[in-house]
Amino acid sequence: MQPFSKAKRCVSLFHRVFRFRASALLQQPLNHLSTDSTETETETTSSVPIDAGSSNRKPISLWPGMFHSPATYALWEARSTIFENPPQPNGNNAPSVPKTPSRSRTSIFYNFSSDHVLREQYRNPWNHIRMGKLVEDFDALAGTIAFKHCCNEDGTTRPLLLVTASVDKMVLTKPIHIDADFTIVGAVTWIGRSSMEIQLELTQSAKGNSNISNSPALVANFTFVARDSATGKAVAINQISPETKRERVLWEEAEQRNKLRKKRKEEEKHGESGDTARLNALLAEGRIFSDMPALANRDSILMKDTCLQNSFICQPQQRNIHGRIFGGFLMRRAFELAFSTAYAFAGAAPHFLEVDHVDFFKPVDVGNFLRLKSCVLYTELDNLAEPLVNVEVVAHVTKPELRSSEVSNRFYFTFGVDPEAIKNGLRIRHVVPATEEEARKVLERMDAES
Repeated sequence: MQPFSKAKRCVSLFHRVFRFRASALLQQPLNHLSTDSTETETETTSSVPIDAGSSNRKPISLWPGMFHSPATYALWEARSTIFENPPQPNGNNAPSVPKTPSRSRTSIFYNFSSDHVLREQYRNPWNHIRMGKLVEDFDALAGTIAFKHCCNEDGTTRPLLLVTASVDKMVLTKPIHIDADFTIVGAVTWIGRSSMEIQLELTQSAKGNSNISNSPALVANFTFVARDSATGKAVAINQISPETKRERVLWEEAEQRNKLRKKRKEEEKHGESGDTARLNALLAEGRIFSDMPALANRDSILMKDTCLQNSFICQPQQRNIHGRIFGGFLMRRAFELAFSTAYAFAGAAPHFLEVDHVDFFKPVDVGNFLRLKSCVLYTELDNLAEPLVNVEVVAHVTKPELRSSEVSNRFYFTFGVDPEAIKNGLRIRHVVPATEEEARKVLERMDAES
């Protein structure tokens, strides 16, 4: 591999290639953004092009990092005012008046039908969409929306750290075609005191293709929290004022999810569920593997035998505007390891179905030694023609100097298996926990799915 010695020239070339369109001019002050002024069932957004090749380049020292997908690059360019108008540390931290969801609504347009270079960036070896990059873009867009909502009226922001706290389930409801255009659009839907929920939807353009409908193919809910940049404590943010009936429904749904999250945390504080019968049932087959391996079911495999892992040093090119590692980058790396784990387990290329709940427990900093460990938690074989593979990825921040290792993230993914491979005789094995800890983890995920 040749050394990356001419970063500015390479980035400039990369910068000129891609074209995106967004629903608002993020480079203008917030009071110039397009808004929805009428109460309608279907919200519309006016599209103003963001041309990643026409704007003036900022000095490299002012950019948060050079690790960007085409979409994240356009988003950084769009909110470049944060570098031109840095927040004042002693500024007023009081939140302003409530804002409508339309003030933060933003979209990215992917012109796959005619931009072959862009399409190549998102194509996987099987000529399908590379889901890891889309997950990365989702996080970047959610961060931009959070930034817009917290903007002051002059386009600057208070000195806040906006951090991804969690991601609720992302379900792929239909295939995303690599040769058709699509748009990701999102807005703030709910606000707590210092937290916000942002909903994103991916819709693919049909353009006469009978295999594509206009309904969303992927929906995700991101939760961000605001922290004071100096103290790290939670700070109040702008509240939200839903205008349309749909916005009020989305707010109520997000409020219910927030209550459910609090309820789950309370249950975790009160200890284990005590479901001994289910636990013993899960462990029964694992004990046979441990005590009588010659008699174990050959259609089953121990969970520990499905594991993969990788390690890497977090580089400065992967940082966000706060100097920490970009959450979308972590999600992409976790997805790619999960995909590899499902591929090695099934013996056929899997296809993505959903991301379950993702938790961000601790920030990941530049220079951290990060270890990603994955395993197949369990399989769903009720329908043998369409088996499901559930994969867990746990990220550990490891500090050799301090001899410490802490969990920073947990990711859960569900994959399907190629139906043609199943028809040709491929069988998916049952995954068996060998320890009580593994069994409890499986029960927890099954209950979460329910």
